[in-house]
This record gives sequence, structure tokens and C-alpha cells, in this order.
Amino acid sequence: MPALLSAILILALVTALQACAGRRVATSVAESDGEAAPDLMFSGDSAMAMVEKQVAFGPRKPGTAPHAATGKWLEETLSKTGAKVHTQKTMLRTFDGVQIPMTNILASLNPEAERRMLVIAHWDTRPWADQDRDPSKRKEPVMGANDGASGTSVILELARVLAKNSDLKCGVDFLLVDAEDWGDEGDDESWAMGARYFVNNPPDSVWKIPEAAIVVDMVGDANATFRPEYFSQQSAPGLNRRIWTIAEELGYGNIFIDEPGGAITDDHIPFIEIGIPAVDIVDYRMQPEQGFPPQWHTTQDTPDRLSAKTLQSVGRTLEYLMLTTE
Repeated sequence: MPALLSAILILALVTALQACAGRRVATSVAESDGEAAPDLMFSGDSAMAMVEKQVAFGPRKPGTAPHAATGKWLEETLSKTGAKVHTQKTMLRTFDGVQIPMTNILASLNPEAERRMLVIAHWDTRPWADQDRDPSKRKEPVMGANDGASGTSVILELARVLAKNSDLKCGVDFLLVDAEDWGDEGDDESWAMGARYFVNNPPDSVWKIPEAAIVVDMVGDANATFRPEYFSQQSAPGLNRRIWTIAEELGYGNIFIDEPGGAITDDHIPFIEIGIPAVDIVDYRMQPEQGFPPQWHTTQDTPDRLSAKTLQSVGRTLEYLMLTTE
């Protein structure tokens, strides 16, 4: 993932979407049509184990053996939940002229439901540690425990627990996008290639347009803080409010900070551009210093920097959202 979006080119596209997300959803944890709050089963420890499993494959750079092995494992893991799994494969050309294989993985729960929510994470890793403090390491690959594996693990664990819950009424689609992190600073179009390919080539036979999309990216750091991202707030203010309200009432207000965040280039942007309201839950710090976590795009992006508690705060917030969406 790159830093702040360099141009405010999509602002006009998102202003018309402001009232689209969050309708027909309770506005607080206490309000669920008088029904008791659902039991939440998302396990941060389980998600953390899946982070470690991904990292054990090695850096998930497209076109390498660890990338291929991880993709196969992700498909198998999602299939075991009972979700309907579809893979989308193609070859893409990167900004530096490299041809790479790309695999997007779509898994659907309640595929017959008309009302749907989409949860997205990227599963590839940055090919080089260009932000490493040690210049000699800047051509080494990134392990991507946080930037890649954390969001992917939230999706895997969320799919596992929701598949077992008979209270799930809406349809939930999980999309693991590839080729997100092979981009160039200053070239916004070079990032999120898997997401861009998906919106331009939707698998219409197995995918229904969702009411809204939620991206989870870099959601595992022990010191993570999540603030409403700028384009998310423009695109889906109702859904943004719903997520941060749930998190606050579940006791995660110290992680989900209800203050304006940055404007981020991420996998939500291609969905906003085609008219789907989208929210990006991403660790971008405003204080004491602006920026992504210190291990971002470095060789230090390893599991020891992550926390099962952080993963659980994100997973249970989304689990509650899905179980109270009808």
C-alpha cells in the first residue's frame, strides 16, 4: 500500500454516494430491534495463527513458489468453511514492465441472499522493503505479517465463524485480492491491480453487486489505531459511523479512534469509482507522527509486531456488523 493519495480526483464520484451505506442497519449495539446482542465467536488467537501460517510460506510476491502455495492454501481454507469459492486468474503487467500471475479469490456465504456485504483484503506482499531504515535491505522482500497477512487472516477467521452462525441473514462475500502491493510512489494507478482487475472484469455468474464494501488492511499491529479514512467517509458515512459505533460499544474505542483520518490509496478506491460505497479500515497514525506503522514496507513486518487483541477487535466489530445486517 502506498502513502496518501496524491490527487483528489475521485471526490466528485463519491459525493453522490453519501446516503447509500448503512441503511436498514441498527445505529448502535444496543439497538437491534429489541433483540439480544449476538454472541461473538471471532478468535484473535485463531487469526494470529493464520498470520503465522501465511508468513511461514515466505514472502507472497506474485510469480514465486511461496505465493502459489499460499494461494492454494487460502482456497482450501475458505472452501472448508462451506463457502462457495471462485478464483479469478490472469496475467498483469506491473508499472516496471514485469508480467506477473494474479489470482483473486472470492468466497461467498448465503450466496442466494440478495442483500450483500463485501469484505476485502489483499494477500500478496510488497516485493521489496523500500522503506527499510537499513539501505542494504531495501531490495529484500517483505514478510508482510501486517501488510497482507493480517487482513487476510481476519477474512479467514470471519468466514469460519459466520459460516457456523445460523443468525447470519445477509449475504457476505469475501474477496482476497492479489497484486495490491506492486506499485510505485506517485503513480496511484499502479497500486491495487487485483482490485482494479476485479471491478473491470466482474465474475457476474457468481457475484452480485454488494450494498457496500469494507477493506481490512494492516489491522494487526499491537499499537494500531483506526480512524475514518477520508474517501471512506465521503463514500459511505453511514457505514463508517456504524462500524466505529460498534467498535466503541464493544470496548474498542482506544483502537477505533473517532477522528478524521488520512486519504489513502487502497483497494476500496476501485469500488468507489464504480459506484459501490466502500470503507477502508487501515492503520494510519495521526499522532504523534503521521504515517503507517513503523514496519510498513520493511523487513521488520513480522508476526512479533502483531497482537491477537488487535485482530480480535477488528474481527468482532465486523462479525457484529454482519450479524445485525438483515
